[in-house]
Amino acid sequence: MSFRQMEYLLAVVEEGSFTRAAQRLSVSQPALSHQIRALERTVGHPLLERLPDAVRLTPMGRAYLPHAVAALHSVEEARHVGRPRSDLERIGLRIAALYSVALGIIPPAVLAWRRLYPDANVELLEYGNSGDLANLMALGGADVAVSAAPLHWDGPVRVLGSEDLVVVLAADDPVAAGGRQKISLTELAGRPWVLYAPDNGLAAVVAQACSSAGFIARPAVRTHHTSTAVHLAAAGLGPALVPRNMIETDFGGVLLDPDPPVRRKLVAFTTTAEVPHISAFIDILAENGAVRSRRRGAAGPAGAAEAAPQ
Repeated sequence: MSFRQMEYLLAVVEEGSFTRAAQRLSVSQPALSHQIRALERTVGHPLLERLPDAVRLTPMGRAYLPHAVAALHSVEEARHVGRPRSDLERIGLRIAALYSVALGIIPPAVLAWRRLYPDANVELLEYGNSGDLANLMALGGADVAVSAAPLHWDGPVRVLGSEDLVVVLAADDPVAAGGRQKISLTELAGRPWVLYAPDNGLAAVVAQACSSAGFIARPAVRTHHTSTAVHLAAAGLGPALVPRNMIETDFGGVLLDPDPPVRRKLVAFTTTAEVPHISAFIDILAENGAVRSRRRGAAGPAGAAEAAPQ
């Protein structure tokens, strides 16, 4: 087992493709595949599931990856020990976030934070559910995690606000005719839905919202990524529930607010007491990040379905 093999595994996971990972690492695809297979033999289990058009982590891969990330982080830190650097150069921020959050509230928060620390390094690690984030944080793989509240966490946790979810439909969907703004999920009970793969934290959020509306959604298609769900729903494959914060203004579909609203509480959690540059990032998130979705949203808290932590 080598750090290079761990680096190769991380690249494949982040790129979602052996081909793109090989291009990023400037190695041949056969060499990359050989190193991943060697790592899997050492671990004793497959770490990646190789699908016709995608690559995803196996359950063992999801358990192994946080350890690999933490190990690579330790190596990077060790490289810099003893080097004379200014205090500003020593500042860095490693953010672990859910996929949907990374596409929504993280970018403007990072932009605002970098105005305070313009020369600092920022690294973003993206995961499907809060459990994986908690495992990564426990191993020291990131400075702060932004997600739904993890089920088990003993360190500092700060509530950022509630993330509104909206229904995405195709622009020509009949139920969106007449410029309506809201929809009851029961109106969509008989349709096939664009749903999330089980390892995406939003899968349970959608299941809970539909159950509260009195039905179990049947899948037209399942996807691992929230951004893909948006495009599939806008193309007419079925309705999807997605966080409002990550919707682009020109995405081409229709947005309707669920009635009653569906919301997910977002938090930032860390392993240590207050560190100034980390606390500054969390402050920015709390002020300008998650709470923006409620300002944009149509409904207030009355009757809202607050999603369970994922």
